[in-house]
Amino acid sequence: MANIEVKVPSPGESISEVRIAQWLVADGDVVKKDQVIAEIDSDKATLELSAEEGGKISLLAKADETVNVGDVVAKIDTSVKPAKKEVKEVNGAKEAKEEARSVDPPGRPAAETAAHATPVAKAVMAEKGIASDKVKGTGPNGRITRGDVEAYIAGGVSVGTLMNGWGGSRNSSRAKMSTLRKKVGERLVSVKNETAMLTTFNEVDMSAVMAVRNQYKDKFKEKHGVSLGFMSFFTKAVTEALRLFPNVNAQLDGEEVVSFDYADIGIAVSSPKGLMVPVVRNAEQMSLAEIEGAIKELAIKARDGKLSLAEMTGGTFTITNGGVFGSMLSTPIINPPQSAILGMHNIVERPVAVNGQVVIRPVMYVALSYDHRIIDGKESVSFLFKVKEMLEDPAKLVLGGKDPGAVLAGL
Repeated sequence: MANIEVKVPSPGESISEVRIAQWLVADGDVVKKDQVIAEIDSDKATLELSAEEGGKISLLAKADETVNVGDVVAKIDTSVKPAKKEVKEVNGAKEAKEEARSVDPPGRPAAETAAHATPVAKAVMAEKGIASDKVKGTGPNGRITRGDVEAYIAGGVSVGTLMNGWGGSRNSSRAKMSTLRKKVGERLVSVKNETAMLTTFNEVDMSAVMAVRNQYKDKFKEKHGVSLGFMSFFTKAVTEALRLFPNVNAQLDGEEVVSFDYADIGIAVSSPKGLMVPVVRNAEQMSLAEIEGAIKELAIKARDGKLSLAEMTGGTFTITNGGVFGSMLSTPIINPPQSAILGMHNIVERPVAVNGQVVIRPVMYVALSYDHRIIDGKESVSFLFKVKEMLEDPAKLVLGGKDPGAVLAGL
């Protein structure tokens, strides 16, 4: 008998323990090489644990158990070979037959088999309140994928469900907070307790940015392969303002102020597991097209649960957009160890005074939360006003050019 030990990998520097979120196989199953056998929660992200070799697996740790990095949590007997498919001819058609027991044997309860879902699919089902045994999995070994969940949702909701309401059973349930959510909560509470956080507000007339976007969005997408959104304009305006007010881009380390000659901008994106903040590196050197491309790539990874630890660490400033969810105004919480965060909100047509006349303009309220220990009031207000100024006159983001809008769009 040749046993291969399955050890807990290190999710990243300074992480010494993790939680086994769930086993995707049962004790005694025959697994294949590189098959995903478990999901592991750390305080940074959820990772997948794969089998290094094929064989019969023995589980040595329980689901929801906290284990140390390097612990042996399973063993694989490689003398037991994974099931192979024998193809035979039946009525002129080829039919595959399993020689040995598969990972999801016929005798296993349907609900247990259906519970095998990718991390993204599981999170979407939890968010939408969908029971796993309602969704048919089309992935390997019947595993439920995000596409399976979306297909189920696309099937619609019955009238009876709408008429009868969503609850009423008077039942309640408890679930252990994920390691990631627990760590996020601890970090946010520490920000409130350990920083002198204040928030300053302003409003931005989005007419000029919207005009540039509407004029060039088709050519922009044709040339660069990505859509021209508002986030790239804000990111560009922020990097220019950070150059003028470097303390907003700095961080406190004990009694020292750490300054940076670059802008690594964290962009808050929604994912099935909650809000994630991947980082766009050296955003100060990027064009709008490069920023949009980087954001799109990171957002897809967040949606699919594939963001790495390196992609979520090391930012110097963060932008979050609550407007996509309909938020009119908020006070965003600083993402430590950073010193400031910009909050974007929804765009609403509002009556404003222009040259003594009341006109209707698309207006966005913006908020800058900052650590008053390192950034004073004048700097914070001036920084936010500079962002507003550049967005209301996008030509200020570029130098020269007969058509500043086209230059800004990289056309």
